Amino acid sequence: MLEIDVLSIFPEMFKGVLEQSIIKRAQQKKKIKIILHDLRDFTTDKHRKVDDRPFGGGPGMVMIAQPIFDGVEKLKRRKDAEIILLCPQGATFNQKLAGQLALKKQLILICPHYEGVDERVREHLVTMELSIGDYILTGGELPAMVVIDTITRLLPGVLGNKQSTKEESFSGNLLEYPQYTRPSEFRKLKVPPILLSGDHEKIEEWQEAESLKKTKKKRPDLLNR
Repeated sequence: MLEIDVLSIFPEMFKGVLEQSIIKRAQQKKKIKIILHDLRDFTTDKHRKVDDRPFGGGPGMVMIAQPIFDGVEKLKRRKDAEIILLCPQGATFNQKLAGQLALKKQLILICPHYEGVDERVREHLVTMELSIGDYILTGGELPAMVVIDTITRLLPGVLGNKQSTKEESFSGNLLEYPQYTRPSEFRKLKVPPILLSGDHEKIEEWQEAESLKKTKKKRPDLLNR
């Protein structure tokens, strides 16, 4: 079972996401265990302070190293635990990385705020930095939720159909082929006849061709991978 520990100053933000849909069922089936931790619980001063002004001046506040180091060291239960900092400087999170992380036994997700974290956290504590895109968010909580959701779906036994994750967009660097359902005609718009033919070989050929066509049109950059 994969265990994910989340370090955040706003752990209550996660509850709505973790208590719904596939993530909720995955936890009930004991495929994943997600534990939320308030970073302030690892502070050592009476004010439970987690940030301070940066040396050298500059705007904003920087999260101090002490509670992050102490929190991670207390939560780390496995030598090979992946300690992940969610930040704009990190590698762009994608399906391939999600698949690699789904094979781990423990992940510790650090959710920064303000102007980021003391650089010593980045240099001497974390084992991976992840970003979900080239834009700035208020904190690391939303990226952490994205990472948890993506990884959870890849765990064995979480989705009913094993083929579901294999045929989705990005699984093979291609976007997913078009999908249709009943009725076969809606407002004079018809489903492609091939999908109603019952010829599974021809349908697979059509799906592969449509997947390639959609990728060339919408995300040609994926084909370079």
